[in-house]
Amino acid sequence: MSKESLIASLRTVPDYPKKGILFWDVTTLFKDPAAFKEVEDILYEEYKDKGITKVAGIESRGFVMGAALASRLGAGFVLIRKPGKLPADTVSMEYSLEYGHDKIEMHTDAITEDDVVLIHDDLLATGGTARAAVKLVETFHPKQVYVSFIINLKDFGSVAKFPPEVPVKTVLDLEGA
Repeated sequence: MSKESLIASLRTVPDYPKKGILFWDVTTLFKDPAAFKEVEDILYEEYKDKGITKVAGIESRGFVMGAALASRLGAGFVLIRKPGKLPADTVSMEYSLEYGHDKIEMHTDAITEDDVVLIHDDLLATGGTARAAVKLVETFHPKQVYVSFIINLKDFGSVAKFPPEVPVKTVLDLEGA
Protein backbone atom coordinates (compact mmCIF):
# COMPACT_ATOMS: atom_id res chain seq x y z
CA MET A 1 0.00 0.00 0.00
CA SER A 2 1.40 3.41 -0.94
CA LYS A 3 1.51 6.54 1.20
CA GLU A 4 -1.05 8.01 -1.22
CA SER A 5 -3.38 5.10 -0.42
CA LEU A 6 -2.88 5.67 3.31
CA ILE A 7 -3.70 9.35 2.88
CA ALA A 8 -6.78 8.42 0.85
CA SER A 9 -7.95 6.23 3.74
CA LEU A 10 -8.10 9.28 6.04
CA ARG A 11 -11.17 11.45 6.48
CA THR A 12 -10.91 15.22 6.82
CA VAL A 13 -13.56 17.11 8.75
CA PRO A 14 -13.66 20.89 8.16
CA ASP A 15 -14.34 23.22 11.09
CA TYR A 16 -13.86 20.54 13.76
CA PRO A 17 -13.49 20.90 16.70
CA LYS A 18 -13.88 24.60 15.94
CA LYS A 19 -14.23 26.86 12.92
CA GLY A 20 -11.07 27.15 10.83
CA ILE A 21 -9.63 23.77 11.86
CA LEU A 22 -9.29 20.92 9.37
CA PHE A 23 -9.45 17.74 11.46
CA TRP A 24 -7.56 14.71 10.12
CA ASP A 25 -9.56 11.68 11.26
CA VAL A 26 -7.54 8.46 11.59
CA THR A 27 -10.56 6.35 12.57
CA THR A 28 -11.21 5.70 8.88
CA LEU A 29 -7.62 4.43 8.54
CA PHE A 30 -8.15 2.18 11.61
CA LYS A 31 -11.28 0.58 10.13
CA ASP A 32 -9.48 -0.29 6.87
CA PRO A 33 -7.59 -3.54 7.64
CA ALA A 34 -4.98 -3.02 4.92
CA ALA A 35 -4.27 0.59 5.94
CA PHE A 36 -4.17 -0.29 9.64
CA LYS A 37 -1.71 -3.13 8.99
CA GLU A 38 0.45 -0.96 6.73
CA VAL A 39 0.87 1.72 9.41
CA GLU A 40 1.57 -0.94 12.03
CA ASP A 41 4.15 -2.55 9.71
CA ILE A 42 5.90 0.77 9.05
CA LEU A 43 6.15 1.57 12.75
CA TYR A 44 7.15 -1.98 13.68
CA GLU A 45 10.01 -1.91 11.15
CA GLU A 46 11.21 1.40 12.62
CA TYR A 47 11.24 0.19 16.23
CA LYS A 48 11.74 -3.61 16.13
CA ASP A 49 15.47 -3.35 16.92
CA LYS A 50 15.35 -0.47 19.41
CA GLY A 51 14.74 -2.57 22.54
CA ILE A 52 11.35 -1.00 23.27
CA THR A 53 10.00 -2.29 26.59
CA LYS A 54 6.98 0.04 26.94
CA VAL A 55 4.76 1.87 24.50
CA ALA A 56 2.94 4.86 26.02
CA GLY A 57 -0.20 5.85 24.13
CA ILE A 58 -1.56 9.38 24.38
CA GLU A 59 -5.32 9.62 24.94
CA SER A 60 -7.25 8.59 23.05
CA ARG A 61 -6.39 7.80 19.44
CA GLY A 62 -2.82 7.05 20.50
CA PHE A 63 -4.19 4.04 22.38
CA VAL A 64 -5.26 2.21 19.22
CA MET A 65 -2.01 1.94 17.26
CA GLY A 66 0.07 2.21 20.43
CA ALA A 67 -1.48 -0.94 21.91
CA ALA A 68 -1.20 -2.84 18.61
CA LEU A 69 2.43 -1.83 18.27
CA ALA A 70 3.22 -2.75 21.89
CA SER A 71 1.80 -6.23 21.33
CA ARG A 72 3.78 -6.69 18.14
CA LEU A 73 7.00 -5.44 19.76
CA GLY A 74 6.50 -7.68 22.80
CA ALA A 75 6.37 -4.56 24.99
CA GLY A 76 4.05 -3.40 27.73
CA PHE A 77 1.48 -0.71 27.08
CA VAL A 78 0.86 2.26 29.37
CA LEU A 79 -1.71 5.02 29.19
CA ILE A 80 -1.12 8.77 29.13
CA ARG A 81 -4.49 10.24 30.05
CA LYS A 82 -6.33 13.41 30.88
CA PRO A 83 -6.59 14.16 34.62
CA GLY A 84 -8.81 12.03 36.80
CA LYS A 85 -9.10 9.08 34.39
CA LEU A 86 -6.58 6.69 35.98
CA PRO A 87 -7.58 4.73 39.10
CA ALA A 88 -4.30 4.55 41.05
CA ASP A 89 -1.57 7.00 42.09
CA THR A 90 -0.47 9.26 39.24
CA VAL A 91 2.22 11.70 38.26
CA SER A 92 1.21 14.62 36.05
CA MET A 93 2.63 17.21 33.69
CA GLU A 94 0.97 20.55 33.00
CA TYR A 95 1.50 22.28 29.67
CA SER A 96 0.40 25.41 27.84
CA LEU A 97 -2.13 25.59 25.06
CA GLU A 98 -3.00 28.51 22.79
CA TYR A 99 -5.70 29.57 25.23
CA GLY A 100 -4.84 28.19 28.64
CA HIS A 101 -3.31 25.12 30.23
CA ASP A 102 -3.94 21.41 30.27
CA LYS A 103 -2.53 18.40 32.08
CA ILE A 104 -1.76 14.75 31.36
CA GLU A 105 -1.16 11.91 33.80
CA MET A 106 0.38 8.44 34.09
CA HIS A 107 0.40 5.88 36.86
CA THR A 108 3.40 6.25 39.16
CA ASP A 109 4.40 2.63 38.50
CA ALA A 110 4.07 2.81 34.69
CA ILE A 111 7.74 3.07 33.75
CA THR A 112 11.09 2.18 35.33
CA GLU A 113 14.67 3.31 34.76
CA ASP A 114 15.29 0.06 32.86
CA ASP A 115 12.63 0.84 30.24
CA VAL A 116 13.04 2.01 26.67
CA VAL A 117 9.84 3.91 25.90
CA LEU A 118 8.05 4.68 22.66
CA ILE A 119 5.42 7.41 23.02
CA HIS A 120 2.74 7.19 20.33
CA ASP A 121 -0.07 9.47 19.19
CA ASP A 122 -2.10 9.77 16.01
CA LEU A 123 -1.24 13.30 14.91
CA LEU A 124 1.41 15.95 15.46
CA ALA A 125 0.26 19.54 14.98
CA THR A 126 1.50 22.10 17.53
CA GLY A 127 3.04 19.29 19.60
CA GLY A 128 2.19 20.63 23.05
CA THR A 129 0.64 17.43 24.36
CA ALA A 130 3.36 15.21 22.90
CA ARG A 131 6.20 17.35 24.29
CA ALA A 132 4.47 17.28 27.68
CA ALA A 133 4.26 13.48 27.34
CA VAL A 134 8.02 13.34 26.71
CA LYS A 135 8.67 15.44 29.82
CA LEU A 136 6.30 13.26 31.84
CA VAL A 137 7.96 10.02 30.69
CA GLU A 138 11.41 11.51 31.31
CA THR A 139 10.51 12.02 35.00
CA PHE A 140 10.86 8.22 35.28
CA HIS A 141 14.45 8.39 33.88
CA PRO A 142 14.08 5.59 31.29
CA LYS A 143 17.09 4.51 29.23
CA GLN A 144 15.68 6.05 26.03
CA VAL A 145 12.54 7.77 24.76
CA TYR A 146 11.25 7.67 21.18
CA VAL A 147 8.14 9.33 19.75
CA SER A 148 5.97 8.28 16.81
CA PHE A 149 2.95 9.71 15.02
CA ILE A 150 0.83 8.53 12.13
CA ILE A 151 0.42 12.09 10.78
CA ASN A 152 2.70 15.11 10.98
CA LEU A 153 1.23 18.44 9.85
CA LYS A 154 4.48 19.88 8.48
CA ASP A 155 3.34 23.51 8.45
CA PHE A 156 3.64 23.65 12.24
CA GLY A 157 7.33 22.61 12.21
CA SER A 158 6.80 20.71 15.45
CA VAL A 159 9.19 17.79 14.83
CA ALA A 160 12.07 20.24 15.27
CA LYS A 161 10.70 21.31 18.68
CA PHE A 162 11.50 17.94 20.28
CA PRO A 163 14.82 17.53 22.07
CA PRO A 164 17.52 16.08 19.78
CA GLU A 165 17.97 13.06 22.07
CA VAL A 166 14.32 12.08 21.47
CA PRO A 167 14.00 10.72 17.91
CA VAL A 168 10.65 11.36 16.22
CA LYS A 169 9.17 9.16 13.45
CA THR A 170 6.13 10.14 11.41
CA VAL A 171 4.43 7.90 8.87
CA LEU A 172 2.67 10.61 6.83
CA ASP A 173 3.98 14.17 6.48
CA LEU A 174 1.10 16.33 5.28
CA GLU A 175 0.63 19.95 4.33
CA GLY A 176 -1.91 22.00 6.18
CA ALA A 177 -2.19 23.63 9.54
